[in-house]
Amino acid sequence: MSEEDAKRILELLSQIHILDEALAELADRSELTRRIASIGGFGKTCVAELAGEIGTTKRFTGEASLALYVGMSPLSKDSGQHHGSKCPRQVNHRAKGAMMTAVARHINFVPESGVYYDRKRAEGKKHNQAVRALGRHLVRVIWSMVKNERDYELRTPGGDTNVT
Repeated sequence: MSEEDAKRILELLSQIHILDEALAELADRSELTRRIASIGGFGKTCVAELAGEIGTTKRFTGEASLALYVGMSPLSKDSGQHHGSKCPRQVNHRAKGAMMTAVARHINFVPESGVYYDRKRAEGKKHNQAVRALGRHLVRVIWSMVKNERDYELRTPGGDTNVT
């Protein structure tokens, strides 16, 4: 690696840091972003991209249409002899990518989500299918959080609530 390459890498890292700070400042202005950011494992970039692509939940008739939009709700293509599902065409691919990344990280941050993921894998689902199943559940949670104006909460088996 040449000295010029090293300087360019340092310059790019500095620019990335500046952009991350600007992104965090913009994200603080959005209620949707603050709500989604309260979910464990959802990073700044994924949260900002997801909230930016969703815009407002008023665009959607319910949590099912939001799940369809972010790609967490496959469509059934069952027929008499064939059983399966397919990806809908009206998915926002940027939102889906951000959601898939955030949910995959979320599995490591919340033990209950890790258990849910493991259970889906034990049922024979592939990794992406299990992540989408958890993502579908998290879309319900996000919808409820926005509608009830609450942040993400972890509930312990004893019934105690921990805000994260």
